[in-house]
Amino acid sequence: MLNFSEFSGLLLFMFIFTAGFWLLIFLLTFVVPYWIGGTIWENRKLKREAQKAAEDK
Repeated sequence: MLNFSEFSGLLLFMFIFTAGFWLLIFLLTFVVPYWIGGTIWENRKLKREAQKAAEDK
């Protein structure tokens, strides 16, 4: 049987482990695709602006 300090340590470990797991899932499903999509969007916009500037000359 676990005493209180062992039980609280186990609860703390489980909380930190699950928080890290869900943070990893959040980063891989939302933040990274948003970051990659924004980078692609900005690069396309810059290329479009460069083409317009080259055509105007």
